[in-house]
Amino acid sequence: MYMLRRNCSARIRLALTLFRVQVYTSGLRSVLSRSAGQSFRGNPSITLISSGCRHLSKTFAPTMTTSVSPHRKSRCPEYPGSQIKRFPVNDAQVDWSQSVQGYDPVNYTHPTVANKPPWADPEIGTFSPQFNTVDGAVDRRSFEGSYKVEDGKPLNPHGRTGLTGRGLLGRWGPNHAADPIVTRWKVDAKGEKILHPVSKKPILQFVSIKRKDCGEWAIPGGMVDPGEQVSLTLQREFSEEALNSLAVAPSERENIHERITQLFKSAGFQVFKGYVDDPRNTDNAWMETVAVNFHDENGNSVSELPLQAGDDAGQVQWVDVDSSFPLYASHSHLLEMVAKERKAHW
Repeated sequence: MYMLRRNCSARIRLALTLFRVQVYTSGLRSVLSRSAGQSFRGNPSITLISSGCRHLSKTFAPTMTTSVSPHRKSRCPEYPGSQIKRFPVNDAQVDWSQSVQGYDPVNYTHPTVANKPPWADPEIGTFSPQFNTVDGAVDRRSFEGSYKVEDGKPLNPHGRTGLTGRGLLGRWGPNHAADPIVTRWKVDAKGEKILHPVSKKPILQFVSIKRKDCGEWAIPGGMVDPGEQVSLTLQREFSEEALNSLAVAPSERENIHERITQLFKSAGFQVFKGYVDDPRNTDNAWMETVAVNFHDENGNSVSELPLQAGDDAGQVQWVDVDSSFPLYASHSHLLEMVAKERKAHW
């Protein structure tokens, strides 16, 4: 799996093919491959859209809330996976339209990225990428619209981060990811939905992985490969991270493939599509994601398959969807949208 680019029972290892992340090293996988869910404003309207051979109910949530603290995680004091300190940037200094006297951030690109792996761009000056368009097989368009390019380098559409270069990210500009949110209803021994004692609403459960890099629970996800459809990325990432499809025995693959196909052909809805407030972001490279919910309504597809963590996950299990459950980055915002759409407890 590619971690930068494009971060409980164990018998059957599922094989999904939604999100494709190419791993360059085992030590950096979890740091580089995740996309962090973002908060967004407005009440998304749901419409049915077609995606390849499946239909998705699309939630329109194109922007994230920036009025209180614009991309706060993108300005974390110390860049992840390093001892590099960001140049201090307060909320009033984030927007590029604001003049910041003495703004002199460190230019940092992680050595693994700088070593020119196949999933990463070369340094600016050694090649001439075409920004704000599809550049060969690489989609350099942003969900946020057209972004500015200064001195040949793209500028983060959400403003300053206190660091230039690419950090842990492979692409200059947007680094596209996908987050499959797989859910089911929590049921009792009779198969009846369990209601929360306070809200009196049915409880959803989602497939959650425990990240190896920070020990936090998160939605499985990864980077979109050049030229790859997001629908394929979503399925692949779920398979590789939550179901460990890469290590599944040949005799189990047919059953796993059938169950997975059944789930991902079901009606799902796009929860979020846009910029992600991610600690890996820099002034010149940033994360964007598409989060899609696939729901096992009757509990007869993926729900019946034991989960097993892939290389990027320390653990994987079904977790109750609840506002009190701490999650990595802003993934709780994505789950809140799912709970509201499914009329479930939050």
